[in-house]
Amino acid sequence: MPKFFNNKITGKSGEDLACQFLQKQGYKILERNFRYSRLSEIDIIAKDKDYLVFVEVKTRTNENCGHPFEAVNYKKLEHIFKAGLAYMQTTEENYKKFRIDIISVLGKNNPKIEHLKNISMN
Repeated sequence: MPKFFNNKITGKSGEDLACQFLQKQGYKILERNFRYSRLSEIDIIAKDKDYLVFVEVKTRTNENCGHPFEAVNYKKLEHIFKAGLAYMQTTEENYKKFRIDIISVLGKNNPKIEHLKNISMN
């Protein structure tokens, strides 16, 4: 099986786990894989109390290529931010508060999930 295909399966599995994790925390999942452009996609859009949350999910089976959080750089956050603004223009809801979160899913069996809230672009 090609590596690309395995990565797609791993990523989808990580996003599924992240959604379950967020729902257990009381988040409402509004949308998955919102695509704004060829470069900009938001893995999960959720509502946390009065916040609209744009969630980037990074999944790794091991740390051979670094921790999943290390894969999210300034440019990626910028793309998520722009896609988030575009999403808010498509919805009738008037969100006053929004943020970007990152979820790391690490491991194959019994993966460890970490959640960083309100990531700054500074």
